[in-house]
Formats: sequence, C-alpha cells, structure tokens
Amino acid sequence: MMNKFFKWVGSLFGREDQIPWCDREIILGCEREVAEDMDKGESREEHKSESIMRLSWALVHSRQPEDVERGIAMLLQAALLANERCLRMEPEWIQALTLKKTVEDQIVKDGFIGIGITASAVIAGGIVCALVRRQLDHR
Repeated sequence: MMNKFFKWVGSLFGREDQIPWCDREIILGCEREVAEDMDKGESREEHKSESIMRLSWALVHSRQPEDVERGIAMLLQAALLANERCLRMEPEWIQALTLKKTVEDQIVKDGFIGIGITASAVIAGGIVCALVRRQLDHR
C-alpha cells in the first residue's frame, strides 16, 4: 500500500498544472498505518508522526470536502502542538506567541479555520521549530 502511495506521489512531480488528488484506497491505507502505529505505543513516536503527516496530506488532497476538512484540522493541530513545544522551550518568543494569538483569535472570530490560516500556521510552525532546533544546536 505505501509503495503505491510513494509511487503515486513521485509521479506527480512530472506533471504540470494538475492537482494531486488522492483516492479513497490511499487514505484508507494511511489510516491503517496510523492505527497500527498508535497500537504500538511510544517506541515508534517518529514513525507515528510521519504516518500522521502522510494521512493529513492524503486527506487534504481528497476530492471529498469532509476529508479535506479533517486533514486541515490534523495539520492545524500539528502546527499548534509544534508551537506549544516551542513556547515550552522559549516562553517569551514573540513569533510563537503571535502565532498562538492569531490562531486563537481566528478560532473565536470564525469558529472555523480556513485553508489560508492553516497553511500559514503549518509554515510558521515549521519555521519556528527549525529556528528552535538551530538555537539548541548552537548551545
């Protein structure tokens, strides 16, 4: 199943101007992988994170709106968790505090997080984590 997933993802890079849609079979395979990783516990934490990200990616590339919404929620949760980890390491970090407030304000305002906010949160969370990692490496 995962070989099909990676072959499919790899085939996308040769195409131009096409949305990489994900079919139900791939989503189900990713869901099974996440479930297996959850059953195995903490010993496979890194693999568990990777399988959750693969599932999130597959969901946001589905043609079904409910799958896309679920994928966005998973990505937003991952970004918020990454931001919280950064704040535990550097509680006064302005960028992380600003990101947290922006997301919280948007949740209160809309009750729904749009794709733009989610994408911004994911990108910002990745940047924040990369900066934290770089700072920790220099210490």
